[in-house]
Amino acid sequence: MSYKALALASGLALSSLACAQNAVQQPTPNPLNPLPVPTSHDWDLTPLYADWNQWQQDKDSIEAQLNRIGHYQGQLDQPGVLATVLPLWYQQGKALSRLSIYASLNADTDLRDSENGARRSEIRMLYNRYNQLTAYLRPELIAMGETAVTAQLAQDPALAPYRFPLQRILDASPHTLSPDNEALMAGTGVIRSGPMTSFSTFTNAELPWAEVEIDSKTIALTPAQYGQYRANEDRALRQTVFDTFFGSLSQYQRTLASLLNTHVNAQVFTAESRHFDNALSASLANEQVPEAVYRALVDTTNDNLDTFHRYLKLRARLLALDDQAYFDIYAPVVSTELSFGIETGIELMMDSLAPMGSDYQQRIATGLEQRWMDTYPKPGKRSGAYMSGRAYDVHPYVLMNYTDDFGSVSTLTHEWGHAIHSVYSNESQPYPTAGYATFVAEIASTLQEHLLVEHVLEHAQNDNERLFYLGQALDQIRGTYFRQTMFAEFELAIHQEVEGGKPLSDNRLSELFLDIQRRYHGHDQGVMTIDERYGVEWAYIPHFYYNFYVYQYATSIAASAQFAEQILSGDQAAYQRYLELLKAGGSDYPYQLVKQAGIDMAQPAPYLALIRRMNALMDQMEAILDKP
Repeated sequence: MSYKALALASGLALSSLACAQNAVQQPTPNPLNPLPVPTSHDWDLTPLYADWNQWQQDKDSIEAQLNRIGHYQGQLDQPGVLATVLPLWYQQGKALSRLSIYASLNADTDLRDSENGARRSEIRMLYNRYNQLTAYLRPELIAMGETAVTAQLAQDPALAPYRFPLQRILDASPHTLSPDNEALMAGTGVIRSGPMTSFSTFTNAELPWAEVEIDSKTIALTPAQYGQYRANEDRALRQTVFDTFFGSLSQYQRTLASLLNTHVNAQVFTAESRHFDNALSASLANEQVPEAVYRALVDTTNDNLDTFHRYLKLRARLLALDDQAYFDIYAPVVSTELSFGIETGIELMMDSLAPMGSDYQQRIATGLEQRWMDTYPKPGKRSGAYMSGRAYDVHPYVLMNYTDDFGSVSTLTHEWGHAIHSVYSNESQPYPTAGYATFVAEIASTLQEHLLVEHVLEHAQNDNERLFYLGQALDQIRGTYFRQTMFAEFELAIHQEVEGGKPLSDNRLSELFLDIQRRYHGHDQGVMTIDERYGVEWAYIPHFYYNFYVYQYATSIAASAQFAEQILSGDQAAYQRYLELLKAGGSDYPYQLVKQAGIDMAQPAPYLALIRRMNALMDQMEAILDKP
C-alpha cells in the first residue's frame, strides 16, 4: 500500500477535508499515527474464535443449555420471571449468531470444503430448535397484555433494553397465534422455504444450460456466465447470449412457474393464517412499514418513467444504435483503460468520505487495518460481496471479490457503508436493539456510493473519464432503482393474482412480466424494443422468493440521494440527523427512524430527489456530448 493510500486509510486525508466543496464542516481532527500495513488481504476470524476446537466447545456448551429457556413456558406472568427469560433469550440468540457467523464466513471462503458446509448446516438446525423452544414467548407475552408488561418494565430498570422489542411483540398481537400454532408455524419454516431451496438447487446445479461458442471456446451459459457475457461489446454476441440464456429458461418455465406459484401461495396462506388483509401487508407488518411507502415508490416511479426513457435514449446515442433492444441494456457505454487496484480503491473510497468527517473515516480505517475484509477472489470462494454485522461483541466482516475495476471500487464503498452502520449501531445500542432493518441498511451503503461518484467526477482528468463515471452512476440508478421497482411492481402483481384465486401459470407470469418490462423501458414509445421471448426473465430472478424484499433497494437509494443532497449542500442539521439514524440501529421501526431523520418514504419527495439527481447527471453527460 502506498504512503498516500495508507494515510487516507488511517483517516489522514486532511487536504481532502480542507478542499471538499460544500462539505459539512467538521472539527479539525487530531493528528493520528500511521497505522501498520495489513500483512494479508484475507480476513482475520480469530476475534470470533481462535480455531474450530474453540468453536466446537462453545457450540457444545450452548447446545447443552438451550433447553433452559423452555423451562419457563407458562410462567412469564409470575414475578421476576420476565427479568430472567428476556436476558436468556437474547444471550442464547447472540451466542448462536456468533457460532453461525464463524461457520458461514469460513464456508464462504471455500465452498469446496464440505466440513465447513456441514458446520453451517449444524447451526441452522440448532437455530431451528432454538426457534421452536422460544415459540411460546410471543404468545405468552401477548396474553399477559400491554398493561402487565409495561408495569414490569417500570418496576425493573434492568429490563429497559427490551422495551422496544417487547413493544414490537405487543404490536403484533392481532397476528400472533396460540403457542401451539406458533410452534407449528416455526416448525414449518423448512417446508415454506422449500420452493426457494429448490429454485436455487435447480438453476445452479441441475438445469442443463445451453452452450455457446465465445472466443473459440464452448461455454455453458449458466447464470454466472450470462452475467459476464451479456455486457460484451459485440452486439451480435449479446443477442446470442440473451437468446440462448432465456431459451434455456423457457424450456423449463413450467417447472419454474410451479416453484414460484408454490412460494406465492405459501406467502398468501401465511398472511391469511395470521389474519392479514393481504401478503404485502403481512410482509411489511414486522417492521411496520406502511403500504403507502410501497405504493408511493411504484406510483412516483411510473409518473417519472420519462426520466428513465431519457437515460435509455442517451445510451442509444452513446452506443450509436438506431434500434436499441433489451439485449443492449448491459452494454458499457463508455470504456476506460483505468485500473483500480485495491490501494487506489481504498484511496478513492476514503477520499470521497471526507464530507463525513475524520471520526467516520477513522472507524473504517480501523477495520481495514484490523483485517475485517476478505479482499480477492480465490478458488472455492463465494462470489459477490456482502457485509456481516451480526457479531455484536466483535466487529463487522466484509466479503469482497475485488477485481481492480471501478465496479469493485463502488462495491467496496457500498459494503463499507454497511460496516460503518454496524459499527455505529453496535457502539450505541444494546444487543436487543442493535440489529437494523434492510429498509435502513441500504441507505448507509448507497449514500457512500453517491459520495464516491461526486468525488470521482470532481477529480476526473478529462471528458472521457467523466463520461465513464457518469455512465457508471446512471447505470447504478437504473439497476438499483428502476429495475428493482419494476421487480417490486411485478411481485405485487403476482401476489394479487393468487389472492384473487388465479393460478400462476408460466404463460401468465411471462405476460405480467413482459407488460411491466415493456412499460418501464418504453417499448411502445420506440425507446427500447423488448422481444416477447424475454418475458421469461421472471424465471431467473431469485429475489422473487425473498417475499417483498427488493423494493427496499429502491427506497433506500432514493432516501440516500436526498441525504447526500442535503449533506453536500452543507446542511449541518441533516448531517447530524443522518449520523443519529446510523446510531439508532433497531431502536424503533425503520420507517419511523428514517422519518425522524427528516425523510418520509411514504411521500414522493425522496423519489423525486433521486429523479433530480439522475437528470443532473444526464445534464452533465449531454453537456459533454454536445461540445463542438
